[in-house]
Amino acid sequence: MDTTSSTPQDLSSKRHFHWTNKVGNEDSEVPTSETMSKIIEEETKEDDKAVPGPAATSQATRKKLQAVAISRLRSVLTVFGKNRSNLPFGLGSRVVGTLFGYRRGHVHFAFQKDPTSKPAFLIELATPISGLVREMASGLVRIALECDKDKEKEAEKKGVRLLQEPLWRTYCNGKKSGFATRRECGEKDWDILKAVEPISMGAGVLPGAEAGSDGEVMYMRARFERIVGSRDSEAFYMMNPDSNGAPELSVYLLRV
Repeated sequence: MDTTSSTPQDLSSKRHFHWTNKVGNEDSEVPTSETMSKIIEEETKEDDKAVPGPAATSQATRKKLQAVAISRLRSVLTVFGKNRSNLPFGLGSRVVGTLFGYRRGHVHFAFQKDPTSKPAFLIELATPISGLVREMASGLVRIALECDKDKEKEAEKKGVRLLQEPLWRTYCNGKKSGFATRRECGEKDWDILKAVEPISMGAGVLPGAEAGSDGEVMYMRARFERIVGSRDSEAFYMMNPDSNGAPELSVYLLRV
């Protein structure tokens, strides 16, 4: 990334970030196969130590201890499964980004792990698609999405991932542009993403037959570099080999 051509706006967009090459927001330690092997080994040692007495009672005691060991192992696996489900949707450092919207409608943004997967993050902006297209034609576009930390509900929201936040304030090149809302991928959204699935990079218009009954759909699709600054900040930079080092589109997610 070319830091020599940074504008004051770029600097303000990045002030909340403490950049790192690590992708992911793991807040808690996830048990590994090695950890679980140690647990099993320890439980086996406890079984051997806790089998005193006559042979008649040793077998019953061993079965009881084995049941306790299995119960504990199941608990570990349950925690492991929950932690896995809390990982940032499996997104890595490279994602597929699609900007789309009906010609007379609003902008939708979708980020996918790969072209065939369901969106890990899908939002609808209040900005008209035609307005964003004009903005992009004039030069580089920086979109900042901000959400609030609710101090009263901070304990409840501690486990909420940044990409799971439902409501965002939107800024386009420093200008306030209303609000954006996170949404689930509906049937029409999925039809559009499937229609552009073979496209790795490009922009165009989908005819009404492919886009659905609401008319033509304008779209832009590209690979994005994902950088996690903290659990409250992420950025997505469009990877364009023809942009001379400066991404044409950047999206910043901030929880402030």
